[in-house]
Amino acid sequence: MSRISSPSKNKGRSNQAKVNSAPSLLHWRFVLVVASILLVFVGLGIRAAYIQVVSPDLLIQQGDNRTLRTRVNPLHRGLIVDRNGQQLAVSVPVRAIWADPKAIAQAIQEAEKKAKEDPSFDLRAEQRENQKRWQALAEVLGQNLEQLKQKVSNPEKRFVYLQRQVSHAMAEYVEELKLAGIYLRDESRRYYPSGEVSAHVVGFTNVDDAGIEGVEKLYNKWLAGAQGSRKIRRDGKGRMVELIESEEGKKPQNIQLTIDQRIQALAYKELKQAVQYYKATSGSAVVVAVNTGEILALVNSPSYNPNNRAGVSAHRIRNRAVTDAYEPGSSIKPLAVLSALEFGSAKVDSLIDTSPGWMHLGGNIVRDSRNYGEIDLTEIIRKSSNMGTSKLALSVPKEFLLDMFYNVGLMSGSGANLLGEINGIFNETNRWSEFELSTLSFGYGISVTALQLARMYSILGDGGIRRPLSIIKPDTPVESERVISAEATRQVLQMMETVTEKNGSAEKAHVPGYRVAGKTGTSRKAVANGYGEEYVNIFAGVAPVSDPQLAVVILINEPKGELYYAGQTAAPVFAKIMAASLQMLNVPPDDKTVSSIAVSAVAKSMEAENAG
Repeated sequence: MSRISSPSKNKGRSNQAKVNSAPSLLHWRFVLVVASILLVFVGLGIRAAYIQVVSPDLLIQQGDNRTLRTRVNPLHRGLIVDRNGQQLAVSVPVRAIWADPKAIAQAIQEAEKKAKEDPSFDLRAEQRENQKRWQALAEVLGQNLEQLKQKVSNPEKRFVYLQRQVSHAMAEYVEELKLAGIYLRDESRRYYPSGEVSAHVVGFTNVDDAGIEGVEKLYNKWLAGAQGSRKIRRDGKGRMVELIESEEGKKPQNIQLTIDQRIQALAYKELKQAVQYYKATSGSAVVVAVNTGEILALVNSPSYNPNNRAGVSAHRIRNRAVTDAYEPGSSIKPLAVLSALEFGSAKVDSLIDTSPGWMHLGGNIVRDSRNYGEIDLTEIIRKSSNMGTSKLALSVPKEFLLDMFYNVGLMSGSGANLLGEINGIFNETNRWSEFELSTLSFGYGISVTALQLARMYSILGDGGIRRPLSIIKPDTPVESERVISAEATRQVLQMMETVTEKNGSAEKAHVPGYRVAGKTGTSRKAVANGYGEEYVNIFAGVAPVSDPQLAVVILINEPKGELYYAGQTAAPVFAKIMAASLQMLNVPPDDKTVSSIAVSAVAKSMEAENAG
């Protein structure tokens, strides 16, 4: 018999089923939420571990980009001064104008955005005002407005130079324009107080303050030094919070030259006037201290202004005294006499027969301007006899003669190591004909620079002692060696003294109050298949003969007009430069004849004053 449940019992069971199912559903939801949270934290942990342990470089780099800065310590290029401390090259502070194209683009976008948000903002008026400022900037920079805007049109760039090394007045004007994205930065510019006078020696720098000519380039590392730096970390407000590393720089060094700016200025003035007066292509002058080998003056004409090189041609920048070689002509004839004296094939009073004034050597002719007959060595120098020097050169072995040229530095560098310096031109062969040796004795078949010739004469002036020339003031005496006997050089200097005396070939080289020994050199310039009609005039000499202090070489290249002999062009320039240089250096006169005349004149003047 079936049982029928009561309603109350069914209701209780139903209620009980609902109570049992509810906790089961809540449990799975709780597990799901907890699992999800745990998975998120596990993922974050894995990601954090990956970023910080496995591959941390990217975030470190991004963080460093925001906080790390490297600050470079500013440097000013070292001074170049002459032997007396006069400044020849200095660094002056200037400014550079640069632009940030991205900042310029952002400023334009912000103005357009402001115009949309603020109806009262006049965008067109702002654009017109900005256009006026850009126009003012273009005018002060001397640039085209459209081209200027084109430079800053790429917002991907963050740095563009607009103009460098501008004056402070121009920089202040640009700053007052208050153009968005236009900034200023400090830099320095080289200034040369002596201008064109010392341009070929000192040289100049480029816009980045790196030497590219002369001493500026030769000693660029000394003058520039090395910039030090500090690597720091800063906070959000730009304050330094940590010094990470510091690198010491190298302080720029000043350089003292051997140049005496007083003599340099005088030499340049006289040379420039001579080049203009004789309508010459160019000229060079070198003054050397005999006892030390220090170069007191080295000038060329034409020159240039290193402070403003706009439109300057390359031939003006070339230091011709060390880069251009010429056949020296009769200016090296003393070497043939020295060779004969040193070898013993001739003595001071030996007579050399130059009759009939010419001779054949291997199918070629060597000749004098006229027949001098029998003459001694002094007359050979004074009359500049090609026949005489040829016979003296041929009287010694070839090797002995060539060694003399080597010993006086005509076939090697001067030792000054100036930029662009050459060793001259000399083609030594295994076999020398008598004619080649003959022409070598009177300055053909070899080409030398004015600086090499100055070294040769400084060796003669110092009694046969050879030392390298120098342009940088040395801390200690330079090494020297004897290459010619003192007696032979003394004898040759006395012979060369007659050249500047009455009836000598260079009377105009005479310096009142001083005994001067020198030699002219007038040579034709070589052209294709022979020699042309252009001349090179040289006068080289030393003074005072009793105790030589200075060696001076004057070279006039391609004089035009009627005066084309060295005794007429180079000799007068030599006399002016030598006279003034000796006086500046307080070298006492050694010409007793002139000195006695001067003393007598002073005495008479004093007597006249007392009588008055």
